[in-house]
Amino acid sequence: MTSAEASRAFRAPERLDRLEGTHREVLAAAYENVAGMNQVHRACLAVLEPEDFAGFLRVLTHDVAMILGVEVIRLGLEAPTVAPGSSLGPQGPLRDAVVALPEGGADAYARQGRGLAARKVTLRKVGSGAEILFGVDADGIRSEALLRLDLGAGNLGGLLAFGAADGHRFHPDQGTDLLTFFGGVFERALRRWLA
Repeated sequence: MTSAEASRAFRAPERLDRLEGTHREVLAAAYENVAGMNQVHRACLAVLEPEDFAGFLRVLTHDVAMILGVEVIRLGLEAPTVAPGSSLGPQGPLRDAVVALPEGGADAYARQGRGLAARKVTLRKVGSGAEILFGVDADGIRSEALLRLDLGAGNLGGLLAFGAADGHRFHPDQGTDLLTFFGGVFERALRRWLA
């Protein structure tokens, strides 16, 4: 056996180990994607169930939050005649589920001073001004997913905000396809209550 053949034979197990490691990583990512898809599908079905607006908000802030593994969900609706951050929700435990944003506030919060156009879904660490959406819960929120909402003709903009205590739960490098899909389903469900 030549030295080149011996070197190749020696490296073969290393290459096989790397190949097996890559295979395991691909399988783990595939399982994670399937699990994420199942979560979003369950969340979509949950927001379609309620028979009244209070039930819709209860499912959103409790059931959907548990399904998606986030601590807080807030619905921000642009309401120029109401002080930003004020509650728009019904009295009682759902009072803080819906908060007022100024006109253009959904895009402004999603951009946070950057000159870029706001994306449909923004994933990031929480920055300044989080208390406008999360209120007293803002101190415990480290990362957020923001879904801009198109509520149809005649309605101002809105924003669905998921807040997580884990600072790495939402970050800009993550894919947004599933949250974009959820946002589309949520918009359609919400329009029914705004009509």
